[in-house]
Amino acid sequence: MEKKVHLRFSFIMSLFMISIMSFVVTLMNIGWTDQTIDKWLSSFSVAWMVGFPLLYVFGPIFKKAIVKSLSK
Repeated sequence: MEKKVHLRFSFIMSLFMISIMSFVVTLMNIGWTDQTIDKWLSSFSVAWMVGFPLLYVFGPIFKKAIVKSLSK
């Protein structure tokens, strides 16, 4: 059950964070033009292919380290 929760959490969190961050960076780089949405979707797809696996793999590692540091 924990693995399903972690997979869903990683999926939803990565979609949320990467969509916002890639949109903000795209908007800052090119401003609002007729190509903004196309450029954003393109950058989002690349960023999500990197970000989702990173969150899935390193999320538990960071969680354990944080729990350990707070329990001292």
